[in-house]
Amino acid sequence: MFESLSQRLQNTFDRLGRGGKITEKHVNEAMREVRMALLEADVALPVVKDFIKRVKERAIGADVLKALRPSQMVIKIVHEELQETLGQPGRLNFTGSAKPHVIMLVGLQGSGKTTTAAKLAVHLRREGRTPYLVACDTYRPAAVDQLITLAKQINVGYHAEGTEPNPADIAEHGVKAAKEAGADIVIIDTAGRLQIDDTLMAELEEIKRRTNPAEVLLVADAMTGQEAVNIASGFNERVGITGLVLTKVDGDARGGAAISMRAVTGVPIKFLGTGEKLDGFEVFHPDRLTDRILGMGDVMTLIERAEEAFDEAEAERLQRKIMENDFTLQDFLEQLQKIRRMGSISSLLGMLPGMSRLQAMQQVNNEDVEKRLRKVEAIINSMTPEERARPKLLNASRKKRIARGSGVRVRDVNDVLSQFRQMKKMMDQLRKGRFPRLPGLPNLPGLR
Repeated sequence: MFESLSQRLQNTFDRLGRGGKITEKHVNEAMREVRMALLEADVALPVVKDFIKRVKERAIGADVLKALRPSQMVIKIVHEELQETLGQPGRLNFTGSAKPHVIMLVGLQGSGKTTTAAKLAVHLRREGRTPYLVACDTYRPAAVDQLITLAKQINVGYHAEGTEPNPADIAEHGVKAAKEAGADIVIIDTAGRLQIDDTLMAELEEIKRRTNPAEVLLVADAMTGQEAVNIASGFNERVGITGLVLTKVDGDARGGAAISMRAVTGVPIKFLGTGEKLDGFEVFHPDRLTDRILGMGDVMTLIERAEEAFDEAEAERLQRKIMENDFTLQDFLEQLQKIRRMGSISSLLGMLPGMSRLQAMQQVNNEDVEKRLRKVEAIINSMTPEERARPKLLNASRKKRIARGSGVRVRDVNDVLSQFRQMKKMMDQLRKGRFPRLPGLPNLPGLR
Protein backbone atom coordinates (compact mmCIF):
# COMPACT_ATOMS: atom_id res chain seq x y z
CA MET A 1 0.00 0.00 0.00
CA PHE A 2 1.10 3.61 -0.73
CA GLU A 3 3.96 2.49 -3.02
CA SER A 4 2.76 4.59 -5.98
CA LEU A 5 1.99 7.60 -3.76
CA SER A 6 5.34 7.26 -2.01
CA GLN A 7 7.27 7.14 -5.30
CA ARG A 8 5.45 10.18 -6.73
CA LEU A 9 6.05 12.28 -3.62
CA GLN A 10 9.72 11.31 -3.41
CA ASN A 11 10.29 12.21 -7.07
CA THR A 12 8.59 15.58 -6.50
CA PHE A 13 10.76 16.40 -3.49
CA ASP A 14 13.91 15.26 -5.31
CA ARG A 15 13.22 17.80 -8.06
CA LEU A 16 12.45 20.47 -5.49
CA GLY A 17 15.72 19.84 -3.70
CA ARG A 18 17.95 20.21 -6.78
CA GLY A 19 17.80 23.98 -6.71
CA GLY A 20 19.06 26.37 -4.08
CA LYS A 21 16.54 28.91 -2.92
CA ILE A 22 12.92 28.19 -3.81
CA THR A 23 10.21 30.61 -4.73
CA GLU A 24 6.43 30.63 -4.40
CA LYS A 25 6.34 29.32 -7.99
CA HIS A 26 8.43 26.30 -6.98
CA VAL A 27 6.10 25.58 -4.06
CA ASN A 28 3.02 25.84 -6.30
CA GLU A 29 4.55 23.44 -8.83
CA ALA A 30 5.45 20.96 -6.08
CA MET A 31 1.96 21.18 -4.57
CA ARG A 32 0.45 20.52 -7.99
CA GLU A 33 2.44 17.29 -8.16
CA VAL A 34 1.48 16.38 -4.59
CA ARG A 35 -2.16 17.02 -5.45
CA MET A 36 -2.00 14.70 -8.48
CA ALA A 37 -0.20 12.04 -6.44
CA LEU A 38 -2.89 12.09 -3.74
CA LEU A 39 -5.74 11.98 -6.27
CA GLU A 40 -4.11 9.05 -8.09
CA ALA A 41 -3.90 7.30 -4.71
CA ASP A 42 -7.70 7.59 -4.45
CA VAL A 43 -7.69 10.19 -1.70
CA ALA A 44 -11.05 12.01 -1.70
CA LEU A 45 -10.99 15.41 -3.45
CA PRO A 46 -12.21 17.46 -0.42
CA VAL A 47 -9.48 15.88 1.71
CA VAL A 48 -6.84 16.65 -0.95
CA LYS A 49 -7.96 20.28 -1.23
CA ASP A 50 -7.81 20.79 2.52
CA PHE A 51 -4.39 19.12 2.77
CA ILE A 52 -2.86 21.16 -0.08
CA LYS A 53 -4.30 24.38 1.36
CA ARG A 54 -2.72 23.74 4.77
CA VAL A 55 0.66 22.84 3.29
CA LYS A 56 0.75 25.86 0.93
CA GLU A 57 -0.14 28.29 3.72
CA ARG A 58 2.86 27.09 5.70
CA ALA A 59 5.24 26.48 2.80
CA ILE A 60 4.87 29.93 1.26
CA GLY A 61 5.62 31.57 4.60
CA ALA A 62 8.72 33.70 5.00
CA ASP A 63 10.45 31.15 7.25
CA VAL A 64 10.52 28.62 4.43
CA LEU A 65 11.43 30.91 1.53
CA LYS A 66 14.31 32.39 3.55
CA ALA A 67 15.52 29.08 4.99
CA LEU A 68 18.99 27.76 4.19
CA ARG A 69 17.53 24.44 2.96
CA PRO A 70 13.99 25.39 1.90
CA SER A 71 13.30 22.10 0.10
CA GLN A 72 13.84 20.23 3.35
CA MET A 73 11.49 22.62 5.12
CA VAL A 74 8.76 21.84 2.56
CA ILE A 75 9.26 18.11 3.08
CA LYS A 76 9.07 18.66 6.84
CA ILE A 77 5.78 20.54 6.46
CA VAL A 78 4.29 17.84 4.20
CA HIS A 79 5.40 15.21 6.73
CA GLU A 80 3.76 17.06 9.64
CA GLU A 81 0.52 17.78 7.78
CA LEU A 82 0.25 14.23 6.45
CA GLN A 83 0.69 12.92 9.97
CA GLU A 84 -1.94 15.40 11.16
CA THR A 85 -4.34 14.13 8.48
CA LEU A 86 -3.76 10.52 9.55
CA GLY A 87 -4.51 11.55 13.13
CA GLN A 88 -3.29 10.51 16.54
CA PRO A 89 -2.59 6.85 17.40
CA GLY A 90 -5.92 5.17 18.14
CA ARG A 91 -6.04 2.62 20.94
CA LEU A 92 -8.89 0.50 22.26
CA ASN A 93 -10.66 2.36 25.05
CA PHE A 94 -12.58 0.40 27.67
CA THR A 95 -12.90 3.24 30.17
CA GLY A 96 -16.34 3.24 31.78
CA SER A 97 -17.24 -0.11 30.22
CA ALA A 98 -18.20 -3.08 32.38
CA LYS A 99 -16.65 -6.50 31.78
CA PRO A 100 -16.86 -8.24 29.49
CA HIS A 101 -15.99 -5.29 27.24
CA VAL A 102 -17.75 -5.56 23.88
CA ILE A 103 -16.11 -4.81 20.52
CA MET A 104 -18.53 -4.70 17.60
CA LEU A 105 -17.15 -5.12 14.06
CA VAL A 106 -19.11 -3.54 11.18
CA GLY A 107 -18.46 -2.99 7.48
CA LEU A 108 -19.25 -4.02 3.93
CA GLN A 109 -19.50 -7.63 2.85
CA GLY A 110 -16.09 -8.92 1.80
CA SER A 111 -14.10 -6.39 3.84
CA GLY A 112 -12.64 -9.16 6.01
CA LYS A 113 -14.60 -8.78 9.25
CA THR A 114 -14.65 -12.46 10.23
CA THR A 115 -10.91 -12.90 9.71
CA THR A 116 -10.30 -9.58 11.47
CA ALA A 117 -12.31 -10.83 14.47
CA ALA A 118 -9.91 -13.76 14.82
CA LYS A 119 -6.83 -11.59 14.26
CA LEU A 120 -8.03 -9.13 16.89
CA ALA A 121 -8.59 -12.02 19.31
CA VAL A 122 -5.00 -13.21 18.76
CA HIS A 123 -3.71 -9.65 19.30
CA LEU A 124 -5.71 -9.19 22.51
CA ARG A 125 -4.59 -12.53 23.89
CA ARG A 126 -0.96 -11.48 23.39
CA GLU A 127 -1.78 -8.53 25.65
CA GLY A 128 -3.01 -10.85 28.39
CA ARG A 129 -6.72 -10.55 27.61
CA THR A 130 -9.28 -13.36 27.34
CA PRO A 131 -11.22 -12.76 24.09
CA TYR A 132 -14.49 -14.43 23.11
CA LEU A 133 -16.00 -14.52 19.60
CA VAL A 134 -19.71 -14.19 18.76
CA ALA A 135 -21.03 -15.14 15.30
CA CYS A 136 -23.81 -12.71 14.28
CA ASP A 137 -23.37 -12.89 10.50
CA THR A 138 -26.50 -14.87 9.66
CA TYR A 139 -26.66 -13.76 6.01
CA ARG A 140 -23.39 -14.79 4.37
CA PRO A 141 -23.17 -18.51 3.55
CA ALA A 142 -20.77 -20.38 5.85
CA ALA A 143 -19.91 -17.22 7.82
CA VAL A 144 -20.86 -18.85 11.12
CA ASP A 145 -18.87 -21.98 10.25
CA GLN A 146 -15.87 -19.84 9.33
CA LEU A 147 -15.89 -18.07 12.68
CA ILE A 148 -16.22 -21.36 14.58
CA THR A 149 -13.30 -22.82 12.60
CA LEU A 150 -11.12 -19.77 13.31
CA ALA A 151 -12.05 -19.79 17.00
CA LYS A 152 -11.00 -23.43 17.31
CA GLN A 153 -7.84 -22.75 15.34
CA ILE A 154 -6.71 -20.00 17.72
CA ASN A 155 -8.19 -21.78 20.75
CA VAL A 156 -10.57 -19.08 22.03
CA GLY A 157 -14.15 -19.36 23.25
CA TYR A 158 -17.04 -18.64 20.90
CA HIS A 159 -20.84 -18.44 20.75
CA ALA A 160 -22.91 -19.36 17.68
CA GLU A 161 -26.58 -20.17 17.14
CA GLY A 162 -26.63 -20.82 13.41
CA THR A 163 -28.40 -18.58 10.90
CA GLU A 164 -32.05 -18.75 11.99
CA PRO A 165 -32.20 -16.59 15.19
CA ASN A 166 -32.23 -12.80 15.21
CA PRO A 167 -28.65 -11.42 15.17
CA ALA A 168 -29.43 -9.04 18.06
CA ASP A 169 -30.58 -12.03 20.16
CA ILE A 170 -27.41 -13.95 19.27
CA ALA A 171 -25.28 -10.97 20.28
CA GLU A 172 -27.05 -10.57 23.61
CA HIS A 173 -26.81 -14.30 24.36
CA GLY A 174 -23.15 -14.26 23.32
CA VAL A 175 -22.25 -11.53 25.81
CA LYS A 176 -23.92 -13.53 28.61
CA ALA A 177 -22.09 -16.70 27.55
CA ALA A 178 -18.76 -14.82 27.49
CA LYS A 179 -19.36 -13.54 31.02
CA GLU A 180 -20.13 -17.06 32.26
CA ALA A 181 -16.97 -18.34 30.53
CA GLY A 182 -14.84 -15.72 32.33
CA ALA A 183 -13.87 -13.81 29.18
CA ASP A 184 -13.07 -10.12 29.56
CA ILE A 185 -13.57 -9.05 25.91
CA VAL A 186 -16.34 -10.02 23.46
CA ILE A 187 -15.80 -9.55 19.73
CA ILE A 188 -19.07 -9.49 17.76
CA ASP A 189 -18.81 -10.34 14.05
CA THR A 190 -21.76 -8.76 12.24
CA ALA A 191 -22.98 -9.28 8.69
CA GLY A 192 -21.64 -7.12 5.87
CA ARG A 193 -24.04 -4.55 4.51
CA LEU A 194 -24.28 -1.39 2.43
CA GLN A 195 -24.46 1.81 4.44
CA ILE A 196 -27.64 2.72 2.48
CA ASP A 197 -29.50 -0.46 3.52
CA ASP A 198 -31.88 0.88 6.18
CA THR A 199 -33.13 -2.53 7.35
CA LEU A 200 -29.70 -3.98 7.95
CA MET A 201 -28.34 -0.75 9.45
CA ALA A 202 -31.30 -0.77 11.86
CA GLU A 203 -30.22 -4.29 12.82
CA LEU A 204 -26.77 -2.96 13.71
CA GLU A 205 -28.34 -0.23 15.81
CA GLU A 206 -30.34 -2.87 17.70
CA ILE A 207 -27.24 -4.98 18.34
CA LYS A 208 -25.46 -1.89 19.63
CA ARG A 209 -28.40 -0.95 21.88
CA ARG A 210 -28.59 -4.40 23.45
CA THR A 211 -24.86 -5.06 23.93
CA ASN A 212 -23.62 -1.52 24.70
CA PRO A 213 -20.21 -1.96 23.00
CA ALA A 214 -17.18 -0.06 24.23
CA GLU A 215 -15.83 -0.01 20.67
CA VAL A 216 -17.56 -0.06 17.27
CA LEU A 217 -14.84 -0.68 14.69
CA LEU A 218 -15.44 -0.19 10.98
CA VAL A 219 -13.51 -2.85 9.04
CA ALA A 220 -12.68 -1.48 5.59
CA ASP A 221 -10.81 -2.88 2.62
CA ALA A 222 -7.79 -0.66 1.85
CA MET A 223 -8.59 -1.06 -1.87
CA THR A 224 -12.01 0.59 -1.47
CA GLY A 225 -10.89 3.80 -3.22
CA GLN A 226 -13.04 6.95 -3.50
CA GLU A 227 -16.13 5.18 -2.11
CA ALA A 228 -14.33 4.96 1.25
CA VAL A 229 -15.66 8.39 2.26
CA ASN A 230 -19.31 7.46 1.71
CA ILE A 231 -18.87 4.12 3.49
CA ALA A 232 -17.23 5.66 6.54
CA SER A 233 -19.73 8.53 6.72
CA GLY A 234 -22.74 6.19 6.35
CA PHE A 235 -21.69 3.84 9.13
CA ASN A 236 -20.59 6.69 11.39
CA GLU A 237 -23.95 8.45 11.10
CA ARG A 238 -25.98 5.33 11.88
CA VAL A 239 -23.95 3.44 14.51
CA GLY A 240 -21.28 5.93 15.63
CA ILE A 241 -18.01 4.15 14.89
CA THR A 242 -15.13 4.62 17.36
CA GLY A 243 -12.29 3.37 15.19
CA LEU A 244 -11.17 2.03 11.82
CA VAL A 245 -9.48 -1.24 10.88
CA LEU A 246 -7.94 -1.28 7.39
CA THR A 247 -7.54 -4.72 5.84
CA LYS A 248 -5.45 -5.97 2.88
CA VAL A 249 -2.92 -3.15 3.27
CA ASP A 250 -0.20 -5.50 2.02
CA GLY A 251 -1.91 -5.71 -1.38
CA ASP A 252 -1.74 -3.30 -4.32
CA ALA A 253 -4.04 -0.77 -2.68
CA ARG A 254 -3.35 2.86 -3.53
CA GLY A 255 -3.83 3.82 0.09
CA GLY A 256 -6.26 6.70 -0.29
CA ALA A 257 -8.88 4.98 1.88
CA ALA A 258 -6.70 5.36 4.98
CA ILE A 259 -6.26 9.10 4.51
CA SER A 260 -9.85 9.78 3.37
CA MET A 261 -11.73 7.81 6.03
CA ARG A 262 -9.72 9.23 8.89
CA ALA A 263 -10.02 12.81 7.62
CA VAL A 264 -13.78 12.69 6.93
CA THR A 265 -14.95 10.89 10.07
CA GLY A 266 -12.42 12.24 12.55
CA VAL A 267 -12.29 8.66 13.88
CA PRO A 268 -8.82 7.18 14.50
CA ILE A 269 -7.39 4.26 12.56
CA LYS A 270 -6.64 1.63 15.21
CA PHE A 271 -5.36 -1.44 13.37
CA LEU A 272 -3.99 -2.59 10.02
CA GLY A 273 -4.50 -6.07 8.56
CA THR A 274 -1.17 -6.87 6.91
CA GLY A 275 -1.63 -10.37 5.51
CA GLU A 276 -3.79 -13.44 5.23
CA LYS A 277 -2.24 -15.20 8.23
CA LEU A 278 -3.84 -14.65 11.63
CA ASP A 279 -0.72 -12.93 12.98
CA GLY A 280 -0.83 -10.36 10.15
CA PHE A 281 -2.26 -7.62 12.33
CA GLU A 282 -0.60 -4.38 13.45
CA VAL A 283 -1.42 -1.52 15.77
CA PHE A 284 -1.65 1.64 13.63
CA HIS A 285 1.08 4.26 14.12
CA PRO A 286 0.43 7.39 11.98
CA ASP A 287 3.98 8.67 12.41
CA ARG A 288 5.46 5.41 11.15
CA LEU A 289 3.09 5.25 8.17
CA THR A 290 3.95 8.85 7.29
CA ASP A 291 7.64 7.98 7.36
CA ARG A 292 7.03 5.04 5.03
CA ILE A 293 4.99 7.14 2.58
CA LEU A 294 7.81 9.71 2.38
CA GLY A 295 10.51 7.04 2.02
CA MET A 296 11.97 7.51 5.51
CA GLY A 297 11.51 3.87 6.51
CA ASP A 298 9.89 2.35 9.59
CA VAL A 299 12.64 0.97 11.79
CA MET A 300 10.45 0.71 14.91
CA THR A 301 7.98 -1.68 13.27
CA LEU A 302 10.89 -3.70 11.89
CA ILE A 303 12.36 -3.98 15.40
CA GLU A 304 9.00 -5.01 16.87
CA ARG A 305 8.54 -7.73 14.26
CA ALA A 306 12.06 -8.98 14.95
CA GLU A 307 11.38 -9.07 18.69
CA GLU A 308 8.25 -11.16 18.07
CA ALA A 309 10.13 -13.59 15.83
CA PHE A 310 13.32 -13.87 17.93
CA ASP A 311 13.00 -14.24 21.68
CA GLU A 312 15.84 -13.30 24.03
CA ALA A 313 16.83 -16.89 24.82
CA GLU A 314 17.01 -17.72 21.12
CA ALA A 315 19.14 -14.63 20.45
CA GLU A 316 21.57 -15.63 23.22
CA ARG A 317 21.76 -19.18 21.89
CA LEU A 318 22.49 -17.90 18.39
CA GLN A 319 25.14 -15.49 19.67
CA ARG A 320 26.81 -18.31 21.60
CA LYS A 321 26.86 -20.51 18.49
CA ILE A 322 28.44 -17.73 16.44
CA MET A 323 31.09 -17.06 19.10
CA GLU A 324 31.89 -20.78 19.30
CA ASN A 325 31.93 -21.11 15.49
CA ASP A 326 29.17 -23.71 15.75
CA PHE A 327 26.58 -22.21 13.35
CA THR A 328 25.09 -25.08 11.32
CA LEU A 329 22.76 -25.47 8.35
CA GLN A 330 19.98 -26.31 10.82
CA ASP A 331 20.53 -22.92 12.52
CA PHE A 332 20.59 -21.33 9.07
CA LEU A 333 17.21 -22.93 8.25
CA GLU A 334 15.64 -21.84 11.55
CA GLN A 335 16.74 -18.22 11.10
CA LEU A 336 15.44 -18.22 7.54
CA GLN A 337 12.03 -19.47 8.70
CA LYS A 338 11.86 -16.77 11.38
CA ILE A 339 12.67 -14.04 8.84
CA ARG A 340 9.91 -15.35 6.54
CA ARG A 341 7.41 -15.11 9.40
CA MET A 342 8.24 -11.41 9.79
CA GLY A 343 6.67 -10.58 6.43
CA SER A 344 7.52 -10.24 2.75
CA ILE A 345 11.10 -9.34 1.85
CA SER A 346 10.05 -6.13 0.06
CA SER A 347 8.01 -4.96 3.07
CA LEU A 348 10.93 -5.62 5.43
CA LEU A 349 13.43 -3.82 3.17
CA GLY A 350 10.92 -0.98 2.72
CA MET A 351 11.08 -0.31 6.45
CA LEU A 352 14.75 0.65 6.15
CA PRO A 353 15.29 4.40 5.55
CA GLY A 354 16.00 5.23 1.91
CA MET A 355 15.52 1.69 0.64
CA SER A 356 12.36 2.50 -1.31
CA ARG A 357 14.39 4.86 -3.50
CA LEU A 358 16.75 2.14 -4.71
CA GLN A 359 16.03 0.76 -8.16
CA ALA A 360 16.90 -2.75 -6.98
CA MET A 361 14.31 -2.42 -4.23
CA GLN A 362 11.62 -1.44 -6.73
CA GLN A 363 12.35 -4.59 -8.75
CA VAL A 364 11.90 -7.01 -5.82
CA ASN A 365 9.26 -9.58 -6.71
CA ASN A 366 7.82 -11.04 -3.53
CA GLU A 367 6.49 -14.18 -5.23
CA ASP A 368 9.86 -14.86 -6.84
CA VAL A 369 11.70 -14.27 -3.56
CA GLU A 370 9.26 -16.49 -1.64
CA LYS A 371 9.67 -19.23 -4.26
CA ARG A 372 13.46 -19.14 -3.93
CA LEU A 373 13.36 -19.12 -0.14
CA ARG A 374 11.06 -22.17 -0.21
CA LYS A 375 13.61 -23.83 -2.46
CA VAL A 376 16.35 -23.23 0.13
CA GLU A 377 14.12 -24.73 2.84
CA ALA A 378 13.39 -27.79 0.67
CA ILE A 379 17.11 -28.33 0.03
CA ILE A 380 18.08 -28.18 3.72
CA ASN A 381 15.07 -30.28 4.75
CA SER A 382 16.24 -32.99 2.32
CA MET A 383 19.49 -33.33 4.27
CA THR A 384 19.98 -35.67 7.21
CA PRO A 385 20.56 -34.11 10.68
CA GLU A 386 24.19 -35.19 10.46
CA GLU A 387 24.62 -33.48 7.08
CA ARG A 388 23.11 -30.25 8.38
CA ALA A 389 25.53 -30.31 11.31
CA ARG A 390 28.55 -31.26 9.15
CA PRO A 391 28.20 -29.86 5.59
CA LYS A 392 31.66 -31.22 4.73
CA LEU A 393 30.03 -34.65 4.47
CA LEU A 394 28.16 -33.54 1.36
CA ASN A 395 29.99 -35.27 -1.48
CA ALA A 396 28.73 -35.57 -5.06
CA SER A 397 26.44 -38.57 -4.45
CA ARG A 398 24.86 -36.99 -1.37
CA LYS A 399 24.24 -33.76 -3.28
CA LYS A 400 22.50 -35.70 -6.06
CA ARG A 401 20.27 -37.40 -3.48
CA ILE A 402 19.41 -34.03 -1.88
CA ALA A 403 18.68 -32.48 -5.29
CA ARG A 404 16.32 -35.35 -6.17
CA GLY A 405 14.62 -35.15 -2.76
CA SER A 406 14.01 -31.38 -3.03
CA GLY A 407 13.16 -31.32 -6.74
CA VAL A 408 16.06 -29.04 -7.73
CA ARG A 409 19.36 -29.27 -9.59
CA VAL A 410 22.71 -30.11 -8.01
CA ARG A 411 23.80 -26.59 -8.93
CA ASP A 412 21.08 -25.18 -6.64
CA VAL A 413 22.38 -27.31 -3.77
CA ASN A 414 25.90 -26.00 -4.42
CA ASP A 415 24.58 -22.42 -4.44
CA VAL A 416 23.01 -22.83 -0.98
CA LEU A 417 26.18 -24.40 0.40
CA SER A 418 28.30 -21.64 -1.13
CA GLN A 419 26.20 -18.91 0.45
CA PHE A 420 26.22 -20.74 3.77
CA ARG A 421 30.03 -20.81 3.65
CA GLN A 422 30.09 -17.07 2.89
CA MET A 423 27.84 -16.44 5.89
CA LYS A 424 30.07 -18.60 8.09
CA LYS A 425 33.11 -16.67 6.88
CA MET A 426 31.49 -13.34 7.72
CA MET A 427 30.46 -14.63 11.16
CA ASP A 428 34.02 -15.77 11.75
CA GLN A 429 35.29 -12.27 10.96
CA LEU A 430 32.75 -10.79 13.36
CA ARG A 431 33.77 -13.30 16.02
CA LYS A 432 37.41 -12.28 15.67
CA GLY A 433 36.55 -8.59 15.86
CA ARG A 434 37.14 -7.86 12.18
CA PHE A 435 34.06 -6.14 10.80
CA PRO A 436 34.06 -6.36 7.00
CA ARG A 437 32.77 -3.46 4.96
CA LEU A 438 29.95 -4.81 2.81
CA PRO A 439 29.51 -3.05 -0.53
CA GLY A 440 25.78 -2.44 -1.03
CA LEU A 441 23.19 -4.88 0.23
CA PRO A 442 24.10 -8.33 1.57
CA ASN A 443 22.92 -11.28 -0.50
CA LEU A 444 19.75 -12.94 0.72
CA PRO A 445 19.87 -16.73 1.19
CA GLY A 446 19.05 -18.49 -2.04
CA LEU A 447 19.02 -15.30 -4.13
CA ARG A 448 21.44 -14.46 -6.89
